Amino acid sequence: MQPDTLTTPAASLSLLESAPDAMVVADRTGQIVLVNAQAEKFFGYTRAQFLKLKVEDLVPPRFRGHHVAQREQYLHAPRVRPMGAGLDLYGLRGDGTEFPVEISLSPIKIRGETYVSSAIRDITARKQIERALQEKNVELQNANLAKDRFLASMSHELRTPLNGIIGFTGTLLMGLPGPLTEEQERQLKVVDSSARHLLSLINDILDVAKIQSGKVAIDPQAVSICSIVNDVADSVRAMAAEKNLELFLDAPTEDVVAVTDRRAVHQIVLNIVTNALKYTERGSVRIGIERASPGKPRIEIRVSDTGIGIAPEDRVRIFQAFEQLDVAGSRKGTGVGLGLHLSRRLAELLGATLDCESEVGKGSTFTLSLPERSP
Repeated sequence: MQPDTLTTPAASLSLLESAPDAMVVADRTGQIVLVNAQAEKFFGYTRAQFLKLKVEDLVPPRFRGHHVAQREQYLHAPRVRPMGAGLDLYGLRGDGTEFPVEISLSPIKIRGETYVSSAIRDITARKQIERALQEKNVELQNANLAKDRFLASMSHELRTPLNGIIGFTGTLLMGLPGPLTEEQERQLKVVDSSARHLLSLINDILDVAKIQSGKVAIDPQAVSICSIVNDVADSVRAMAAEKNLELFLDAPTEDVVAVTDRRAVHQIVLNIVTNALKYTERGSVRIGIERASPGKPRIEIRVSDTGIGIAPEDRVRIFQAFEQLDVAGSRKGTGVGLGLHLSRRLAELLGATLDCESEVGKGSTFTLSLPERSP
């Protein structure tokens, strides 16, 4: 960029006065020759006092030696540029106090002589905001650390008594301590169901917290996708039978293998199949496995139902944490809206996608598209 050319000191002074920043013009030796009203305001000197100073006098003593060397270097190749990019710069007021600044340098010519114009901006307010944000970040980091410690503790403290409740309830239901009356058996089944439901909620909340804190480890291994889907189907057959729903499994005759995390894939498929059964009152749920089109080494697991369906405006919401659709006639009321959110987050960790197609009143299809190899 070519240096600006000012033909008269009066023109120079006019431009300086209109500038929003403090403007200080100095000659090749650093002697100040022109300033504007903002400079007087920032530094606390009168114009007459400025003309007796060098630019170095506006810099804290600890920076002056470096400043002189930088000025000599700048005069060898003068151009418009910021000063000390990436460094913390400070101005020195007449009363000895310092304030943070940003400085831009420009060469100008006055009556054939080259001078250096410094545009100086007081960034005290911005620095205060940055400092406040840094303090808030430290507070947030400490809060996250406390949360992680709490969840690590709760992971054990909450599961242990629940597992005890489930275990002893199971022992009673098996009749090992002695026979039960019909009413006692009914009530114990309610206890067992409620305890398992609470354990499932706790597991979901802890899993989401682990994902958010980056503490979920993916262990990619060669796993049978057909085996995972079969396991899921076996675990939900009782739920389907209870609602008089048909459960279909469309699997290829040859096994489908992917290098991925078995536990994560199992949890995703279990969540979407359970959801399909939950929101289907009549008809069926179908689980299918197929390879994607040639040239795309991906495996797709589709879960289709004949349930209530999802409106277009709700398809984004269902993947958000703690979101549940308020649909009349559905057996909702269980869960806290974490299943699909957790499933999509796990899918992302696997390099997979989880998408939904649906039509209100006709059902939904959720598709987990897995790469054959984890990223």
